[in-house]
Amino acid sequence: MRTVAPKNFFAELKRRNVYRAAVAYGVVPWFLTQLTTQVFPFFEIPNSAVRFVVIALAVGFPIAMLLAWVYEFTPEGIVRTEDLQPAQARSVQRATGRILDFIIIGALLMVIAMLVVGRLPFYRQTGESISQKSIAVLPFENRSEDKANAYFADGIQDEILTRLSKIADLKVISRTSTRHYKSAPENLPEIARQLGVAHILEGSVQKSGDAVRVNVQLIKAANDSHLWAETYDRKLTDIFSVESEIAKGIAESLQAKLTSHEEQALAVKPTNNPEAYDAYLRGLAFWDRGVFFDAETKTAIDSYERAVQIDPDFALAWAQLSRVHAHLYNAGADKTATRRDAAKSALDNAQRLQPNSPETLLALGYYQSSVLRDYGLAKTTFQHVSKMLPSSSEAPMALGRIARREGHWDQSIAYQEQALGLDPRNVELLNDTAGTYADLRQFPKALKLYDRVLDIFPDDPSELAIKAVMYQAQGNLEQAAKLLSEITVQTPYEFIFLIKVTQLRLERNYTEAVRLLQARQTQFHFASEIEKGINQVWLALLQHLAGDAAGAKAIAEQARDTLEPLHKDQQDNALFAANLSLNYAVLGNKELALKEAERAVTLLPSAKDQLTGPDLEENLALIQTMFGENSHAISTLTRLLQTPYQSSVYGVTPITPALLRLDPFWDPLRSDPAFQKLCEEKQP
Repeated sequence: MRTVAPKNFFAELKRRNVYRAAVAYGVVPWFLTQLTTQVFPFFEIPNSAVRFVVIALAVGFPIAMLLAWVYEFTPEGIVRTEDLQPAQARSVQRATGRILDFIIIGALLMVIAMLVVGRLPFYRQTGESISQKSIAVLPFENRSEDKANAYFADGIQDEILTRLSKIADLKVISRTSTRHYKSAPENLPEIARQLGVAHILEGSVQKSGDAVRVNVQLIKAANDSHLWAETYDRKLTDIFSVESEIAKGIAESLQAKLTSHEEQALAVKPTNNPEAYDAYLRGLAFWDRGVFFDAETKTAIDSYERAVQIDPDFALAWAQLSRVHAHLYNAGADKTATRRDAAKSALDNAQRLQPNSPETLLALGYYQSSVLRDYGLAKTTFQHVSKMLPSSSEAPMALGRIARREGHWDQSIAYQEQALGLDPRNVELLNDTAGTYADLRQFPKALKLYDRVLDIFPDDPSELAIKAVMYQAQGNLEQAAKLLSEITVQTPYEFIFLIKVTQLRLERNYTEAVRLLQARQTQFHFASEIEKGINQVWLALLQHLAGDAAGAKAIAEQARDTLEPLHKDQQDNALFAANLSLNYAVLGNKELALKEAERAVTLLPSAKDQLTGPDLEENLALIQTMFGENSHAISTLTRLLQTPYQSSVYGVTPITPALLRLDPFWDPLRSDPAFQKLCEEKQP
């Protein structure tokens, strides 16, 4: 071999096309590496094969450079460079250079195409882009022999989601949207499209004594390829590390950046006591299923209380316990000092232990908004939480509700739509957003959202009933009646049952309305005394409309006996005051009726709560109408027709011209020209 002087070495590298060969070798293997990482998982080829390809290509680089130095391509085949004549060598090297140029250009074009395709999001059918760093965690399958352990699988899924939601670089769909799916469905691409994500995590949990096995697999929904899978066999005491490892594994697989603060948050261990953690997971599962004061809600409270009894330093359980009590206080049926103090006591313990955790701050925000009704403080708290949990729908959902109560309706819609982007199949959130559009009297938009709920729960009687209210508000009683056909005396929720009663009232079918309400009194087991009392009030009102003065008075006296003792314990409860005012009106007691109606307005004025405050003014207008104070009533109704709010008289919607035309409650006003004008006004 001819010796090459050092000063001519680099020139010789160029002459022999070694530089071109190096560039070509760099580009082509990179492309092959990217291709294998995409294709191998599709055929479930293990990651070790990908690593082998990468190592082999790296080892091949010096070999390829040596071959490029020693050999040349000629029409006669591969020949040693030293065996070529100088003129022939120059010609062959130019030809080889052109070939390498074409290889480099072609490979670069493929690389650019792959980069472009890799960076482009794919789209939902709606045209909305989907981030490649987005994921939904489907319900984990319970593989335990004891099927009662299903709560444990639900809890593990929820805790993994909680950790993922703390990673700012990820979009994570909340469990409230994913819980409606099976644990291992077949139509993953369709589910991903519905949820607006690029990736799905499936899993299963098997618990036996203190031993736990957790299986997880991360799937790219577009081609149903498996990106990552792992099995964890641990003791119950080590379950927290499993949840953290899964969250980190997902973040690494999706190339999500983790800050040091996020890494610390993922590693937090909420309790050292597995028994307390088990009780906490049980509380999560039952609270998720509960509705106000039912058995599931009671089980949730008992479970959280057991968790903190076992481990008094369990801040997460204290925070959840405070939230349950605050929610029940806000629901209106239990505004007792006992419930309020229970919420505050649990919150104090959470703040003592972990004052700056997002879970404690969420509990604080709900206490401020639901118990104190200090919406300014609550807004500041939830805005802080929103930054800590960027992938959680809870903070924007809460901010949307606060904005609505403050009368910032456009802002409320913006927050709720933001929350729906993170939680697109959350039924509570869909109903909440639809209700906001209904409060604004934008019924077509509300109906579209209720239809989205019905896509999740087809023919659900409760959703059909709420949808019927939209048609009632527009004066379409025929369509509303079709949707309410499944509502019976045994319909579980009093709120939904009374929508059917409202329909019959608007149709002026008093006989059927009274029959249903009477049957409800004798056949239905009410969840609380307040529900029973409200049912009695409405029965008395319908009998009053039907002209049965004696029957109305008898039932009103029963309602008074039910509500007055409750009212004494909850003097600040505007809901009780409003229902008592209606009841006193049926009894003909004008002074007490007006006093309680005005007191309800004072307890919750519109200036403090623009969502439900106007509803209490509508109630006062109804009392005024019943006692002939028409001018006051018409003045209030004129203002309310231009005001967004939520009405208890009509189920969801505020008054509309159509409702004023149809409802017999307003019959005493019909001869007044001012009222007639209100009935003729077009929908805002």
